[in-house]
Amino acid sequence: MRVDGYDTPVDLVASLAITEGRVEIDFSGSSELSPYGINCPLNYASAYTCFALKCAIAPEVPNNHGALMQWRVNAPPGSILNAQHPAPVAMRHVIGQLLPDVVFGCLHQVIPEVVPAEGTCCLWDLPLRGGYSTGAGSTRFASELVHNGGTGARPDSDGLSATAYPSGVLGSLVEITESVAPLILWRREYRQDSAGAGKFRGGLGQVIELSNSENADMSLFASLDRIHHPARGRQGGMDGAVGVLQLSSGECLRAKGEQIIPGGERLTVLTPGGAGFGCPMERDADLIEQDLRDGLITIENAKAHYGVTFKSDGSIDREVSRDHGQSRAGAADHD
Repeated sequence: MRVDGYDTPVDLVASLAITEGRVEIDFSGSSELSPYGINCPLNYASAYTCFALKCAIAPEVPNNHGALMQWRVNAPPGSILNAQHPAPVAMRHVIGQLLPDVVFGCLHQVIPEVVPAEGTCCLWDLPLRGGYSTGAGSTRFASELVHNGGTGARPDSDGLSATAYPSGVLGSLVEITESVAPLILWRREYRQDSAGAGKFRGGLGQVIELSNSENADMSLFASLDRIHHPARGRQGGMDGAVGVLQLSSGECLRAKGEQIIPGGERLTVLTPGGAGFGCPMERDADLIEQDLRDGLITIENAKAHYGVTFKSDGSIDREVSRDHGQSRAGAADHD
């Protein structure tokens, strides 16, 4: 699985084998160490790898030493997943939280009815700071806002919108954010059309728009991913939308590193969408109509990705759409 990395893409490569009653994951072939802090010590990489294995294979078994003995995780020393001292590892979550999708890619080959499509995985944290060297003279603050994108669609249901996985951290509340820091959140809503289409669609990302309430400069220390490499669909499902960091001036910010948000500018954050599972032409028309009513997808999206046709009153022409969808699905299977 190729992801953004810091200044160059990172390849996360895994093989899975069952040997002597154990499941072994080997990350040989993954990228080498980065000069930046996105490297993972092996124990951190192992934790997210074992979590994914347990979620897929034995979710009902209590999490204890005996259960974890069955998993073995290996990565070459000096690789990005087995960083050795004194390699920088402060932003290890950017790579580590993506590992469940790598593991699910292996498991999908043997239990495709269990594992989901790829999702955002990496938390979209927004560490903001002002009133120190940046924005001197304004109110001093340091606040880390936690937000999430969409999860991948599951084999039998849609993905979860604006939901963290594998982290499980709740998104920062608007009221709390504005009460503890000189920040205004102008907008926070689902990101329309961000979910990958499929028989079951991915979860939606979010749109977050914020600014400094004192119109002062502030700094953002970004540690994000899936801006250049989207979550990928499974079994004909489509990729989710990539993430975006953009100022109101139109300038796009980098996914990683410290950057200045000038006073008076608004930061718009579009978190990534989860990928779809299964051919979009097989999606139930009732679900498409529900997504349209809820404003989760546009009519243009429904036409382009789900092949639906609309009547003059704006409702879906189910007969024509069904025939069209069957034709498109058959062509996709043939390809």
